[in-house]
Amino acid sequence: MKAAVLAVVLFIGVALWSSSSPAAGCEWPPAAGTKEEEGGDDQRGEVTYDGRALIVNGSRVMLFSGEIHYPRSTPEQQNNTPFLIIQLVIDDNDHRKVVAYVLSVKHFVLGYPQLKIGHGVDMRGSMVITAALVVVAAAAAAAESRWAEVGREVTYDGRALVVSGARRMFFSGDMHYARSTPEMWPKLITKAKSGGLDVIQTYVFWNVHEPIQGQYNFEGRYDLVKFIREIQAQGLYVSLRIGPFVEAEWKYGGFPFWLHDVPSITFRSDNEPFKQHMQNFVTKIVTMMKHEGLYYPQGGPIIISQVENEYQMIEPAFGASGPRYVRWAAAMAVGLQTGVPWMMCKQNDAPDPVINTCNGLICGETFVGPNSPNKPALWTENWTSRYPIYGNDTKMRAPEDIAFAVALFIARKKGSYVSYYMYHGGTNFGRFAASYVTTSYYDGAPLDEYVNFDQHNTPKVEFRNISLELAPKSISVLSDCRSVVFETAKVNAQHGSRTANAVQSLNDINNWKAFIEPVPQDLSKSMYTGNQLFEQLTTTKDETDYLWYIVSYKNRASDGNQIARLYVKSLAHILHAFVNNEYVGSVHGSHDGPRNIVLNTHISLKEGDNTISLLSVMVGSPDSGAYMERRTFGIQTVGIQQGQQPMHLLNNDLWGYQVGLFGEKDSIYTQEGTYSVRWMDINNLTYHPLTWYKTTFATPLGNDAVTLNLTSMGKGEVWVNGESIGRYWVSFKAPSGQPSQSLYHIPRGFLTPKDNLLVLVEEMGGDPIQITVNTMSVTTVCGNADEFSVPPLQSRGKVPKVRIWCQGGKRISSIEFASYGNPVGDCRSFRIGSCHAESSESVVKQSCIGRRGCSIPVMPAKFGGDPCPGIQKSLLVVADCR
Repeated sequence: MKAAVLAVVLFIGVALWSSSSPAAGCEWPPAAGTKEEEGGDDQRGEVTYDGRALIVNGSRVMLFSGEIHYPRSTPEQQNNTPFLIIQLVIDDNDHRKVVAYVLSVKHFVLGYPQLKIGHGVDMRGSMVITAALVVVAAAAAAAESRWAEVGREVTYDGRALVVSGARRMFFSGDMHYARSTPEMWPKLITKAKSGGLDVIQTYVFWNVHEPIQGQYNFEGRYDLVKFIREIQAQGLYVSLRIGPFVEAEWKYGGFPFWLHDVPSITFRSDNEPFKQHMQNFVTKIVTMMKHEGLYYPQGGPIIISQVENEYQMIEPAFGASGPRYVRWAAAMAVGLQTGVPWMMCKQNDAPDPVINTCNGLICGETFVGPNSPNKPALWTENWTSRYPIYGNDTKMRAPEDIAFAVALFIARKKGSYVSYYMYHGGTNFGRFAASYVTTSYYDGAPLDEYVNFDQHNTPKVEFRNISLELAPKSISVLSDCRSVVFETAKVNAQHGSRTANAVQSLNDINNWKAFIEPVPQDLSKSMYTGNQLFEQLTTTKDETDYLWYIVSYKNRASDGNQIARLYVKSLAHILHAFVNNEYVGSVHGSHDGPRNIVLNTHISLKEGDNTISLLSVMVGSPDSGAYMERRTFGIQTVGIQQGQQPMHLLNNDLWGYQVGLFGEKDSIYTQEGTYSVRWMDINNLTYHPLTWYKTTFATPLGNDAVTLNLTSMGKGEVWVNGESIGRYWVSFKAPSGQPSQSLYHIPRGFLTPKDNLLVLVEEMGGDPIQITVNTMSVTTVCGNADEFSVPPLQSRGKVPKVRIWCQGGKRISSIEFASYGNPVGDCRSFRIGSCHAESSESVVKQSCIGRRGCSIPVMPAKFGGDPCPGIQKSLLVVADCR
């Protein structure tokens, strides 16, 4: 899936879109050096008035005045201060419009201002008055004020969002600041913009910002303001999905776990404790955005916000409380007066003025439409692929299918806003992935995890007695009902092949050290004890994946057979069992499997006391569902059966509990923490369960993305220089026989020039000396376009072109394949067809070799003439980048 595809979709959308044009009669900004820019000294003209306004040189004008006293400023202040110019023109051709222009907006400190009146300058024959607000900073001034640009507002009608008086069609892409790093943000946003996006859409993650009640974190990759300012700096808008429930395949749906322990709380319902905390957080985010001047009317980029998220999916479970909660959430959000519209996605009963929007694969078919004729059709999540889960193969979505879905939404539903979810998925660092979700998130999105831009049957269709070859599930545009001038199934896009290059092998056994995680045996040293089986998340507070359950079982000689069967039923995701410090077995569940996992295995018992230590493991917490606060996890039943005797249940015996692993408690994954334990040579400790490994590696040269290849490992978590790059689980194979994820991204911002500390905790057993450090890059690029392809968005011409480019500073080093005619296959498998221009390769080489990118027109003249008249031709190019 490639960004260029989405750019083409944008082109289609513009072609189908009809909107009111911008106000005519003014060119802005004025050219440098004009009277306007200089302040203006022209004394021409006259001032009269009528029943509508003052008339300056024949033009009605709206004036804004400010009371300023000249004795309270100095000549130096008057002559040497920056000023803000605001200009308003009353459009005589349309009395409904008041057009505002702002030459510059400055953040300033209130001091002693002076008003300077500049006289009019010509703007297409009309004269206007320019009011210049001149402000200066007094030396002792401390109060700062944000000033909104006059005329900046966001409203909507039944057709679109209306920005500063003009209907707009927006193409948006979701990318989440918490799933990338600040060092990555500028590049991500630049590439999104080059892909044709107008808007960046992001959730706000409550549990990263308020992990402890009342204690907030907006630093590092959680710096929401910095992320939004970077978007603004690159000229894009923002859609802010505050939620604060987000789902998003994110830990606990975005809720902080302390919310679970609030007395009498019921999540996402007409429940006072929940509503109080939700309102506090939403208000904090809105207040922060206002304080920073980030809403559009203030001069910022935020044009729309979202409250709640897909609540309609669970609303019936709450009965009458559900609709009451929806009405409350909408009123609460609107009452915060952000100056921009609010939306609720998948919420057909969204109260006015909140807009109900669609999420899904085919909103052109599934969306019931806006619940008011005065609301526009917005598609907040157009899923670009399927988020990956452990044990499943990656499911990709064809660019042609996305193009079809977007065109259908625009044509059938009069859609005017489409957001691609995800445009960049990023990385679930640490433990933030939801249940069974991989560390890599939406790697199949247009921008992959590493910030790279990542065959159809053609049945004949009879239309008005004309036979046309059209692709299946395609929207086609016909010229004069005869010629196919566009098909969504024939989008013009570059494809690339991503390559992982092993640049460093970590196979020197002498550079590895190991620490065996101790298995708790002594109940008296437990953190908690009780005569019952504790619920896991309530006990761990979701601060770790691990909870040890420890119990003692007395085996008497009279019991006979020393061979017994251990039975454990659990609602966690993985279970590891130890008897008398010996590993006896594991079991795990899956995303789509039954909730219960069962371990039923033979064990050997000694006479007397036997210690059973059970490690219950969560692979992420839930992210959705009604009454999420009531969900239970952890071990439910434990029993031992000896011979033919009835099973002896241990549920109500005295249990001890240890939260987390010993290595977690001592932070042995950090440089300082490594000194708190005694590491040993690795020797024969490969494939040993519950073992910590550490080594160091050098940072690869260049700018390519860095990954770890963990194919040789089992299940665990990995840290680089104390930063968790996420869980890994390569031993859980997908139906294809391959792990769902084997490469794990290390952002370059986590690395030091040399001696990077790598620490892993391995639960099931793996071989760390086979780990490699890799770099990721796109080394092969491919473009394919036919005579009827839509030209690239970046092109101003009407001739279809194949446009290819290399990423990461690379250049086109060779042409692997080039054919103008009817080449067979696609970018992965190709050959020359029955029609082929002999000059194809030489033309492409001349245009492309040695360059970072090139563009080749798909037309006979470029290749020395038509190689086969009467046949629809295309150009397929495959190139290498080095």
